[in-house]
This record gives sequence, C-alpha cells and structure tokens, in this order.
Amino acid sequence: MKFGKEFASQMVPEWQEAYMDYDYLKTLLKELQRFKHRTKPPTTPGGGLKRKLTLYRAFSGLTQRHHSPTSPSSSSDVERQPILVNSVNRNGSQSYETTFLMSSEEGGEYELVFFRRLDDEFNKVDKFYREKVQEVMKEADVLNKQMDALIAFRIKVENPPGVNFDRSVEMTRLASDIAASAAALSAATPSGAKSASIIHLEAIEESTHGQADDDDDDDDDEKERNAPIQEAKPPKPKIKGIKPAPLEVLDRVKINNTLETPRSTIKGVLKVPNHTELRFSRENLRKVENQLKRAFVEFYQKLRLLKSYSFLNTLAFSKIMKKYDKITSRSASKSYMKMVDNSNFGSSDEITKLMERVENTFIKHFSNANRAKGMNILRPTAKRERHRTTFSTGFFAGCTASLFLALILMIRARKIMDNQGRNKYMETMFPLYSLFGFIVLHMVMYAINIFYWRRYRVNYAFIFGFKPGTELGYRQVFLLSFGLGTLALACVLSNLDMQIDPKTEDYEAFTELLPLFLVVFIFIILFLPFNILYRSSRFFLLACLFHCFCAPLYKVTLPDFFLADQLTSQVQAIRSLEFYICYYFWGDFKHRENSICKDSSVYNTFYFIVAVLPYLARLLQCLRRLFEEKDPVQGFNGLKYFLTIVAVCLRTAYDINKGIAWRIMAWVVSAIAAIFCTYWDFVYDWGLLNRHSKNRWLRDKLLVPHKRVYFVAMGLNVLLRFAWLQTVLNFKIPLHRQTLTTIVASLEIIRRGIWNFFRLENEHLNNVGKYRAFKSVPLPFNYDEDDDKDD
Repeated sequence: MKFGKEFASQMVPEWQEAYMDYDYLKTLLKELQRFKHRTKPPTTPGGGLKRKLTLYRAFSGLTQRHHSPTSPSSSSDVERQPILVNSVNRNGSQSYETTFLMSSEEGGEYELVFFRRLDDEFNKVDKFYREKVQEVMKEADVLNKQMDALIAFRIKVENPPGVNFDRSVEMTRLASDIAASAAALSAATPSGAKSASIIHLEAIEESTHGQADDDDDDDDDEKERNAPIQEAKPPKPKIKGIKPAPLEVLDRVKINNTLETPRSTIKGVLKVPNHTELRFSRENLRKVENQLKRAFVEFYQKLRLLKSYSFLNTLAFSKIMKKYDKITSRSASKSYMKMVDNSNFGSSDEITKLMERVENTFIKHFSNANRAKGMNILRPTAKRERHRTTFSTGFFAGCTASLFLALILMIRARKIMDNQGRNKYMETMFPLYSLFGFIVLHMVMYAINIFYWRRYRVNYAFIFGFKPGTELGYRQVFLLSFGLGTLALACVLSNLDMQIDPKTEDYEAFTELLPLFLVVFIFIILFLPFNILYRSSRFFLLACLFHCFCAPLYKVTLPDFFLADQLTSQVQAIRSLEFYICYYFWGDFKHRENSICKDSSVYNTFYFIVAVLPYLARLLQCLRRLFEEKDPVQGFNGLKYFLTIVAVCLRTAYDINKGIAWRIMAWVVSAIAAIFCTYWDFVYDWGLLNRHSKNRWLRDKLLVPHKRVYFVAMGLNVLLRFAWLQTVLNFKIPLHRQTLTTIVASLEIIRRGIWNFFRLENEHLNNVGKYRAFKSVPLPFNYDEDDDKDD
C-alpha cells in the first residue's frame, strides 16, 4: 500500500482536517516534476550498454563508511543548503518559516509555492498538537484531584473510624518506588523540555496523615525545580518526599449524581443540586471506582491518539521531503527535518511520560497491580474478523434465498393463491409473518449502512457510543438478519395449509402456533443474560428502547433519538405485534378467525395508539432538548412530529371509517407533514440544499465522491416519502389489501435505510468540523472550588 493511502487509513477520522495535507503537497511536487521534464528533457546516449548509475558508484569500504569526515556545519555545506528555516513569533504564538534560497533558479517559483504550503501545513499541525497537549494536561490535573479524593474515600471505607492500623511499612516501600521513578524521569527529561515538563498524575500515597508538612514540602519542591539537573542516584526511602492523600480533602468534596434517572430529571426541573454528601459505603466506593476507571480508559485513548498523530505527521513530513529531494536533486530534507524534530510535536515527550504515569496509576489502583490485566483494559485488542462468521453468513444467506425460491415455486405449483382459504390466510397468517419480513429488511438495510459507513470512514461506533470492540460489523448484522429470515421462511413453508382438516374441522394447532413461538424465541434471545449472541449490543438496544419509551425522563442522546426515528418507520411492525396479542389471546387461531379483533373498539383504539407511540416519543425527546438546550430548532423539530402524529391518526381513521371528509382531511394534513418532513431531512438531517456551497445545492464537504449519489438519494427520499398517497387516493392496484400495506411499509423501511447513511454522514462531518473525537466522561467527585468557578 502506498504511503498516502496508509496515511489516510491511520488518521483519526474526526481530526483529519488537522493532519498534514499530504496529497496536496504531493500534487505540488508532481507539477514541479512535470515542469522539470518539460524544461530539461532527459538525454539518452546514442549507443552503448545502458547500466544503472549505482553500478559505478565508488566503494566506501566495509569497515569505514567515510574516509574523510567533515563537519556538518562547514561553510561549503551552508552555501549548498537550498533552504533556511527560522522560528518566528506571530500574534504571540511561535511558528516556523522556510526561506527558499534558490528562487532565482529556473522553476524556483514552483519550489517557493511548495515551501509556503509546507510551512502552512507544518504550523497547522504544530498548533493543533500544542492545543491538544494543553487540554490533556488540564485533564490530567483534574484526574489527579479525583485520585486524591478516591484514595481518601478508600481509606474511609476500608478503615472506618475507631480501627487502628499501621501503614508505615507500605509508606516506606512506596516512598522508595516513587523517589526512584521521579529521579529516573528527571534524568531522562531533555533540557529543552524542562520548563514545560510538569509531572502530572503524581503517585499518591494512601495514608491518613494530614497536611502538617505541606509548607516544608512546597519549599523542597521549589528548591528541586531551581536546582541544576544531576545524574540520578540511588534514592533513599524518605517518607517526607511522599505527597499523602489527606483525609481533609473529603471536606471539600461531594459526589456527583452522574447516573441519569427519572428522579434526577425531576430534581433538575426543580433545580435541586445534583451533588450529594459523601456516604462511605462499599457500594458507593464501587460506583466511584467504575466511573474513574472509565475516565482513565478514555483519557488514555486520547493520549494514544495524540501520540499516533505526532508520529504519523512526523513520518509524513519526512516522506514528502524525501520526494522533494528526489525530484529536485537537492538536500533540503535534513535541515527541514531537524526543525521538525525540534518542534513541539517532534521533540515533546510529555505525552509519552504521561502515558506511562497513567498506566502505572491504573495498574496500581484499578487492576490490583496486575499489569497484564490493566493493559488489556487500557489497550483492548482489535476485534478480528472470524472466518466462521463469514461462512455462517453465507450459509444462512443461501438458506434464505433457497427457502424464498421454494416458497414461490410451492405457491405456483399448488396454486395456493387460487384456493378458497386464500383470503382467510391473508387476513390472519400473512400479517403475522410480515412482522419478520419488516425486521429482516431493516436489519439488512442497517448492515448495508455499516458497510458504507466503514468504506467512507464514518466513525459510527463513536457516534453511537458503543464500547470499543463491541460494535457489530456488517457481517454480524447480515448473519443475524439471514438467520432470522431462514427461521421465518421455514415456519411459513410448514404453515401453508389452506384447508381445514375434515376430521377435526380446524387447522393443525402446532403449525398455527409457529409464528407465536418464533416471536417468543426472539424475545428470549433479546433478554438472554448470558454472554452469547452479542450480549453487549442486545443490552445497548434494550437500554435505548427503554429511554425511548421514557423519553422525557432521560437525557436525550443520539442513539436514543436515532432509534426512535427507526421505530417511526416500523409502525406496521408494531401493529403486527398488537395483532399477535389479539389473535392468539382473544381470537380463534385454530379456525383462523380474527373477527373479534376487527370488531373490537379496544383493538381499534390501540390501533391508533401503537401507530402514534414512536412519533410521540420523538416529540417528547424534542421537547426535552428544547427545555435543556433552549434551541428553537428543537421546537420546530417537535412541530414536525406533531404534524406527523395528526396525519397518521387521520389516515388510520380514514382506513377504518372511510368517508370523503376523512379522506380530504387525511390528504391535506399528510401532504403538509410530508413536505415539512422532506425539507427537514434535506436541510437539517442531511445538511444539504445549501445554494452557496462550493458543491451547489449540496454542502461543502462530501464523503461520497460522486455528487449524483446525493441527488438520487434526495429524489428517492421524496418518492418513498409520498408512498402513503396510495392509502388515501386508493389507486386501482390488483393486489390484496394486506399485500399493498406490506409493500408500502417496506418502502418506508428502505427510505429509512437511505436516510440513515446521510444522517450519520452529516453528524460525522459536524464532529470533524469541531475536532470532536472523544465522549465526555462524567467524573464522580465535585470540589467546592468547582462550584465557585461555575458561580
């Protein structure tokens, strides 16, 4: 793989704008190369044997590479240097500027443009790195204070008042370890980074000593900072050098109620403080440890990405300068890379040291000093694609296709659709089995979404908030969908009886119960507590479902409202679940009679309610966000869902009652809602229809390289959005009513699948624009000074 592709594949997706623009710089070099070829065509000798120049190079010996070494700073070398790199101060910040010393030569203007753009890219990378380092250093200070409180909290819980304990032995041992670590760190710190090298995440001793010697310690620290650096000597165990974890810190600390519950929501509405007094119990200690553990893992991932960012950009600058030297036959890379190595992201080892201290702190305090266990948590191994998953997916896909083909052939061969029991089957069994068709189709669309999200580097795992390594790939989703499709089609083939058994005068009970068994099986799998069949993903789905049903009582996150949007496209599936309950508990499934359901006012009432529930959940989520964020856009979004609720109710009323008045009202309100929703899809959800964009009527940044894909998607969205017209205008289509309803519902699921891709693409580009690559992790402790700052 070429370096350009490897470089792009290794980027942090949300930071891609902050990386060096390697492709553009390479384009400038290609223009320079073309110019040199035009002005200086290569001359080839008329005859003779052509050999590579390397065969005629002088032999420098086996034991001595340079016979007459010269000083790198000799006057002749300085004169031959094509560039001069200087550090300048612009607007109070340090930047670098390259002076090209050979601009008067032929083609010098191309090289001048190259170095100007190279400086721009370098200063951009250096500035971004400096800002991110400052951010993580501030976070390290915050985590340091959190660790102070955690260790004091542990002492209180594990050693309650009245229990005497002696920790002098442990303090002496840790004093020796910490002093050795500090001495080694001081000796390893380069002189250029001394001023900025502040030791964060200090090792904190778990002791009950107070702060009696704090002033003396501060004086000693000041002396150490001002003293000259000497070689590290074997440290002597000294308790005074330890920074203890004083219990007095707990007097200034409260516990944050970070768990989002209906109770916390009500407290927020009533403006009750979200901090509670400390209760020293093992349950609270476990919660605090878990929260800080997550915070450390997330913080460590930031450090890893920053280190990768520094390494990749340094390598990219090295590669581009080598290309420049090769094209121009100059030797500019050495002096430029010397400047890169002395820059912030080239020479600063603060991140590496901070990573080591985070590792040591995490291993000691969160993995019981087990390094292997701690590093497995901090650096989880990448999930490997298993061949059996690919094989199983192909196997079940083949089974699904074969059973579907067998179903069609059986219907044609036995002329089932001409049978007298056809209408009864379509009114009872077909709605039951169509539920599985809706689910399988939605899962297939989601798998296709994942495939294209990965192809265009949309960080869907970060956007949805999946735990690292637990997100499902498209193969796993295809496996689940085709597995369910195989089971559903097998049940359909075993239940194609159209005639009542003449002896018993009813249908076979077991085959009639197959759809119910399959639904129960799905629910059992969904709630299965064992760590099989992607338990983390199942529980994540259940948590989001619960948040949707309790919409106003939980803080609205993207996975919650994204799932609620999916449910708005599964109205017919939810109605099928209602039919399951009525048909098997109140209907006569042995004779396929559902007249009780049709004639029941309770059933018809719930027929309205279940259709409205997903839209109502989205409306309540919008109102919650409007209340919290004070963003009027959420108010208009809620209005969109309110109009959709009215439209769905009117269409359902017309479907049940008929009548010209219901028809007109359903048509008018549905048209208004559809136009409003379509506009919202394009402008707010997809970020398109920007007439001033450089991609006219689209947006400035597009992940899909072909613009026509966006216009086709918009056209399909409009066409599929207005599929409801069939239910109001009553087109004369020679299909059964249930078949037509299923087709319209399937078209809505396909539209939702298309919507999903562009909705997440827009969200990803918003994250890229804000360099948002991490989720904020709530911290367990709140210091009193933090409240003062907020005030």
